[in-house]
Amino acid sequence: MSDRITKIKIASWIGIGGNAILAILKITAGFHSNSLSVVADGIDSSGDVLIALLTLYIASLLTKPPNIKFPYGYGKAEPNATIALSFVIFFAGAQLAISSVKRLIEGSYGEMPGKLAIIVIVVSIIAKFILARYQLYIGKRANSSMLIAYSKNMQGDVIISSSVLIGLVLTHIFRLPVMDIIVALLVSFWVMWIAVKIFIETNLELMDGNIEKSIYEDVFEIVESVPEVKNPHRMRIRRAGHQLMINIDIELKEDMTLNHAHEISHIVEKNIRDGLEHEVFDVIIHVEPFGDKIEEGKLGITKDVLRKKDTGK
Repeated sequence: MSDRITKIKIASWIGIGGNAILAILKITAGFHSNSLSVVADGIDSSGDVLIALLTLYIASLLTKPPNIKFPYGYGKAEPNATIALSFVIFFAGAQLAISSVKRLIEGSYGEMPGKLAIIVIVVSIIAKFILARYQLYIGKRANSSMLIAYSKNMQGDVIISSSVLIGLVLTHIFRLPVMDIIVALLVSFWVMWIAVKIFIETNLELMDGNIEKSIYEDVFEIVESVPEVKNPHRMRIRRAGHQLMINIDIELKEDMTLNHAHEISHIVEKNIRDGLEHEVFDVIIHVEPFGDKIEEGKLGITKDVLRKKDTGK
């Protein structure tokens, strides 16, 4: 098992344990203290447990090598699983919103939340902040987009718990139980918004988009550093999990032998693999004779396109 997968699995188990404890504490304290907002926060932590479980499963799946069924490997399993999870998170938030609105309409505000709810939320804020920083640290070291997204979700949870704490304090100051339900409703909207953001960002990856402009610039620079290579163009980069798949066309002298052109292609590929900070799954190089005209409308990125984006044209 690779060091990267080991890091992801350990981080996932810590996420499962930490969030499971917080979810049980908040849901129990919420019901015991008559606080719907604390219960809502507990439900959100339960969603974090599901995310960690999913991350753990995906980490195991990523260890499988490419095969006849999946010749590009299992890298896309991560964004596909994240898409499915975004729906789970959204409907959990929607259910909470419906419950909160129903209680507001019926006027069933309940009793004043107990002080136990405040204590549990303070503990949750501290614990969530530590968990979020840890997941972000491991996510960056393991180059795991799912762990990084997981950490961002928990950073949002810190905001949620802080808003719940403010709501509880205001409820006790003004003696208005209805404020607890209003905060729960606001939390439900936040949960649904987080789900929508996760869906949009992950869908970009599934559409083979969301590749940083700097990666294209780095590849162009690396390819152009090979003296024999001219006019690199039609570059297409997409992700397969944490790895990159790169296609690029290059031009060589038309009188160059096939063996020499083949050697140059290998040099270009090696330089790309060694020169990029990102892990590369595959590099496909198409060789053309120098001066060959590029047909209009062909797919891919050229340096001219990057320059146009810089100037805003």
